[in-house]
Amino acid sequence: MAGGMAAIVAACGAVGSVWTVTGQPALAQTQPRPAIFAQCIACHTIERGRNGFGPSLAGVGGRRAASLPDYAYSPALKASGLIWTAASLDIWLTSPQKAVPGTKMPFRGIADPVRRKEVIDYLLTLK
Repeated sequence: MAGGMAAIVAACGAVGSVWTVTGQPALAQTQPRPAIFAQCIACHTIERGRNGFGPSLAGVGGRRAASLPDYAYSPALKASGLIWTAASLDIWLTSPQKAVPGTKMPFRGIADPVRRKEVIDYLLTLK
């Protein structure tokens, strides 16, 4: 299991990796999925009610952090009081561990503000 966990952590933090995504539902979105979003899909789904290693990102815009009932969030994220807006997602995706110390999300963040905005804009289209 430790080797599998290491692979998941590496996938979540891989920059510039290309992942093939299959089996994801077609969603009505106002813009195409950015290539960098492949890093997110390595751990998350975009399907309501279906979590991966991380929680589903369907409907994340406007949702209270750590609010899905069927996912085991860290105590730190549960206590954060965050609401996922463009501004809070920008802070979170810059460095999850700095945004909420004690989070269990093993992702180092997206340093490039342009790429980060692409992900945020896409996340906010997911219903």
